[in-house]
Amino acid sequence: MKKRFIGKLEVSPIGMGCMGFSHGYGKIPEKQYSIEAIRKAYAFGCTFFDTAEVYGNELYWEGHNEEILGEAVENFRKNIVIATKLHIHDEEVTPNMDLYHLIKSHLEKSLKRLRTNYVDLYYLHRVNEFVPVEDVAAVMGKLIDEGLIKGWGLSQVDVDTLDKAHRVTPVTAVQNLYNILERDCDDEIFPYCIEKNIGVVPFSPIASGFLSGKITTKTEFEKVDDVRKFVPQLTKENIEGNQPIVNILQNYAKKKKATPAQISLAWMLKKYPNVVPIPGSKNQERIIENLSAWDIELTDEEFYELQSALDKCEIYGHRGIVETQQKIFSNHWKK
Repeated sequence: MKKRFIGKLEVSPIGMGCMGFSHGYGKIPEKQYSIEAIRKAYAFGCTFFDTAEVYGNELYWEGHNEEILGEAVENFRKNIVIATKLHIHDEEVTPNMDLYHLIKSHLEKSLKRLRTNYVDLYYLHRVNEFVPVEDVAAVMGKLIDEGLIKGWGLSQVDVDTLDKAHRVTPVTAVQNLYNILERDCDDEIFPYCIEKNIGVVPFSPIASGFLSGKITTKTEFEKVDDVRKFVPQLTKENIEGNQPIVNILQNYAKKKKATPAQISLAWMLKKYPNVVPIPGSKNQERIIENLSAWDIELTDEEFYELQSALDKCEIYGHRGIVETQQKIFSNHWKK
């Protein structure tokens, strides 16, 4: 079985983002279908599952996604790595706030929903500008010492924020946006993380489905709870502008008897030793297709040819990797 490491956490080379079972891509499947999808992913060899306390807030309730994952993996929990995330909401930040007890209270709720007594990887979902990241890092260190979490991470941060946190309590993983259309992490995040033995866990590694080749200018996204309506690359103009990149992936897919989505994941795995992407899908067949990308190996020559071809393409639309609780992508939902 192939494996990779996120810090000291041993995981499958590709993980599973579970958000789509509660939020983000329109109508969600029946609960039993979602549970079955997670169990099928595990049976296929996936040992890394990602969720968050807020997945489900838009249409359901806080912890909706954690509850699904917890029920699905209860019987094999010790064989997998679970990642979840907390938000420190503005209304929780008060002059008399006890940050340790605040974060621990979030964690305890997540543990109950996940049906476990520890979380392998606990992220701060977004930095809250009113709470120094160094203070959060200190609390995470205490929770590690208590055995409630094995490691911790940050999401959508630049290298300066990461370094501030890492100096207090070593960071296990950074979960940033990274894919062929969003490569900001190449500049500083990956070099820093490789040097410090920090894992990089890209979310949206297939660019919200665009790199699969299945999204066209005629694609209609769902009217309710569909994040793709706000993704910069998925305006009709940018879909058209970025089509040459999909064409390149389709050519390589034919050569490797793979899909464009699999090539985009194989490209990422070849490029960095510390990367573990977490593609998200609510479709069982697509989940297995994505995981199967760990069996597709690009030769050095194929990789450099692919990279060279991609570098010649102009990219249309950009979201970036720096977000905070105050300046967050999900604020689109409030408009």
